[in-house]
Amino acid sequence: MAEVARTADPGAGQAAEVDRQALDEVVRFTSDLIRIDTSNAGDGACRERPAAEYVAERLADAGIEPTLLERSKGRTNVVARIAGTDPAADALLVHGHLDVVPAEPADWSVHPFSGEVRDGVVWGRGAIDMKNMDAMVLAAVRQWARTGVRPRRDIVLAFTADEEASAEDGSGFLADRHPGLFEGCTEGISESGAFTFHAGGGMQLYPIGAGERGTAWLKLTARGRAGHGSKVNRDNAVSRIAAAVARIGEHEWPVRLTPTVRAALRELAALHAIEVDVEAPDLDVDALLGKLGPSAKLVEPTVRNSANPTMLTAGYKVNVIPGSAVAHVDGRVVPGGEAEFRTTMDELTGPEVSWDYHHGEVALQAPVDSPTYAAMRASIERFDPDGHVVPYCMSGGTDAKQFSRLGITGYGFSPLKLPEGFDYQALFHGVDECVPVEGLHFGVRVLDHFLRAA
Repeated sequence: MAEVARTADPGAGQAAEVDRQALDEVVRFTSDLIRIDTSNAGDGACRERPAAEYVAERLADAGIEPTLLERSKGRTNVVARIAGTDPAADALLVHGHLDVVPAEPADWSVHPFSGEVRDGVVWGRGAIDMKNMDAMVLAAVRQWARTGVRPRRDIVLAFTADEEASAEDGSGFLADRHPGLFEGCTEGISESGAFTFHAGGGMQLYPIGAGERGTAWLKLTARGRAGHGSKVNRDNAVSRIAAAVARIGEHEWPVRLTPTVRAALRELAALHAIEVDVEAPDLDVDALLGKLGPSAKLVEPTVRNSANPTMLTAGYKVNVIPGSAVAHVDGRVVPGGEAEFRTTMDELTGPEVSWDYHHGEVALQAPVDSPTYAAMRASIERFDPDGHVVPYCMSGGTDAKQFSRLGITGYGFSPLKLPEGFDYQALFHGVDECVPVEGLHFGVRVLDHFLRAA
């Protein structure tokens, strides 16, 4: 008989035990998936199929039938459905992506695709973003199969390709071409939420993602008169694009609070014993953030739109003035801020620089008073009674954007318990990405509890 890692939870309606095999598997699966290099540089060369086959094999071994789907050769997605005990209940989507951003081995102290487990930590690209969550899901559902556990509602599993680029070969393809696989799904969970955030003074927060800013990746183009670099040229495309980029980089966007961000500010202020009315029309948001200490990092990126210049391309020789110049801007838009963003970009670029969306996706919001959010909160508090669950809006985006086309409300919930000093958010796309083994153990326990109770 497998070793039981904790006691039963009578409140869940079924034995809520995570066995030793599940704890071992979550570590092994995280390590194995890291060793499968699924780097996605956005050029179409990524091949997620080996990772998808690894996932599919482990599902099939547990009697869970996987479906493998591709829009482009080698860009493989895996979808499976686990039947719940209540056929009248709405289904829940649990999704995680299989691709990762590239990593330069010379910059790392441990090879980014080694999956090395050392000193109680799993190292490598994807340890946080987000092969850890993929492994937690696999470990949890495989234990269900071993022990005969069934969740209350249908659980649809989706392991996707291409999240680190356009998602056209991943969640976008699934939502557009295979919507029937997600029949009945009204809510979903995925990355970037329910991790330990140390707020100072011993306070431990667990932010659950209940919103995402929209994606607005822009291409700016300036045109002018080509000519010799030694001649006066008042029609210089490089000067025009440079001026536009400078204006965009220096622009101060106004505060635009969404319901999710207001809820986050309200709960964080209460935890810090700050008396403030977050509904007041004259609320000084920046002053409030200044009083929240480290907690402000959870909210600060999402109180307004943003636009950061990221790339410049112009010319081919130092003494030749080119006829055109191009820049790229990473814009992020709060829910409801799309019109303001477009108007502002028109003003900042001016009449001599045109712009268009290189890639755009919607902003999202999810209710923080739903039964599903309450179940997530309860699962975290069960395993960390001293933790404080708070909602937050993600500054970036996830596959929840594409799945929202199917009417699926998305939450960020990939639980991890992390030690103080472990900078979770800095490791996304960062060097020496890693995850503590104990964090994975906590995560699979919480995830198991939530998925059965939701």
